[in-house]
Amino acid sequence: MAVRAAVLPAIGAPLDITGIELPAPGPGQVRVRLAAAGVCHSDLSLANGTLKVPVPAVLGHEGAGTVVAVGEGVTGFAPGDGVVLNWAPSCGRCHACGLGEVWLCANALSGAADVYARTVDGTDLHPGLNVAAFAEETVVPVSCLLPLPQGIPLTDAALLGCAVLTGYGAVHHSARVREGETVAVFGVGGVGLAALQAARIAGASTIVAVDVSPEKEELARAAGATDYVVASAETAREIRALTGKQGVDVAVECVGRAVTIRTAWESTRRGGRTTVVGIGGTDQQVTFHALELFHWGRTLSGCVYGNSDPAADLPVLAAHIREGRLDLGSLVTERIALDDIPTAFENMLAGKGGRALVVF
Repeated sequence: MAVRAAVLPAIGAPLDITGIELPAPGPGQVRVRLAAAGVCHSDLSLANGTLKVPVPAVLGHEGAGTVVAVGEGVTGFAPGDGVVLNWAPSCGRCHACGLGEVWLCANALSGAADVYARTVDGTDLHPGLNVAAFAEETVVPVSCLLPLPQGIPLTDAALLGCAVLTGYGAVHHSARVREGETVAVFGVGGVGLAALQAARIAGASTIVAVDVSPEKEELARAAGATDYVVASAETAREIRALTGKQGVDVAVECVGRAVTIRTAWESTRRGGRTTVVGIGGTDQQVTFHALELFHWGRTLSGCVYGNSDPAADLPVLAAHIREGRLDLGSLVTERIALDDIPTAFENMLAGKGGRALVVF
């Protein structure tokens, strides 16, 4: 059956919005009709080669939809069920899974090398980050599905698959923000907006949003920011001025640039904690000298997928949404069609907006 999809023909090439041929689901597989898919900066990192996946591939990893068919041996899901796509399913067998660190599963992305579909001319296609959500329909292993939480609109639920799990997890699991602490979030995109809401939920007393764009202040304050700083060479000094000249307890970096990581670290107090969520390239080198590491006693840590366990965290997030503490709709700055994804990529490169949501 032919469906339309956003195909990355080669690293660095423009996306091709075209028809592809999807097979029927095989044993252990499920076919899903997408309701929506978020356009994440990680998709851009796949397209430009910062993150490596086999190509040609259908991109998109943040999505939700409805089951239309199941393969042999599938249990727990049936046609008509609402689902959230899980692009990084844990295997339960590797060393990281044995430690309970399922977000670091060694086999989570093994499916990205599979051939899951073909172009209309017969060229093999890979499923990007496992789930190929930039398509009207997709076929995925059942391990890549999570049940749609009760009471959550299917379209908005797409954001749970990456932006919200990552931003919430960065604050609650990685940085472990405590009530009354002060927080700075660098980068007011989809993940940054989720992190701002998470900091508010955690009870942070001061929440500083930092971005290069003055136009994002309204978005940031609606998400929970108490203060807004337009990024400059004086950012760390401005943040210290907002926190009694101490610096924040926690900085969450959602950009992935060396200068931003360094500034986030400098913005924390002595003994402060910096969590790096943003994905940067190998050219982004962050440097420190030995004396400052000793003197400041700060912690700098990476954060993968919000250090989240999607199966455990999704019900928690759903409860926050149902009780009005977490607003998925406020993360979306525009709702677009499949054909508009290349323009959404351009807007991300220009630092515009929060999260574009492809609605099918």
